[in-house]
Amino acid sequence: MYRLNVRDHFMIAHSFRGEIFGPAQRMHGATYVVDVTFQRRELDDDGLVVDIGLAGEALKKVLAEFNFQNLDGVEEFQGHNTTTEFMARVVFERLATAIQLCHLGEGAMGLDSLCVTLHESHVAWASYEGEL
Repeated sequence: MYRLNVRDHFMIAHSFRGEIFGPAQRMHGATYVVDVTFQRRELDDDGLVVDIGLAGEALKKVLAEFNFQNLDGVEEFQGHNTTTEFMARVVFERLATAIQLCHLGEGAMGLDSLCVTLHESHVAWASYEGEL
């Protein structure tokens, strides 16, 4: 399996519902470092997994939607705890849509899977991986 990774970051504010979250039930901020790994069994005709420039642009566009936002105020997320795991899937789904819409070029149509990892700190991260 071939892999190509791009990285970016975004900053958010949010709070959680539920005793399990302790002090994180209060409003707090997070800066996520995001790694997206594109995977395919065979390289495309140009010898690429995916165009690295287009991949970076697509990730930046997805993250711009959330950067400097209070996720508690995002209508789409009402009724959900916007945990690191939850947000990894959100980013995955938006990138999968960008791939389907050909925003990462024709070659991206041959991708097999995608893994989105959100690093919450230097010691903790969560990811979501799925087939395309």
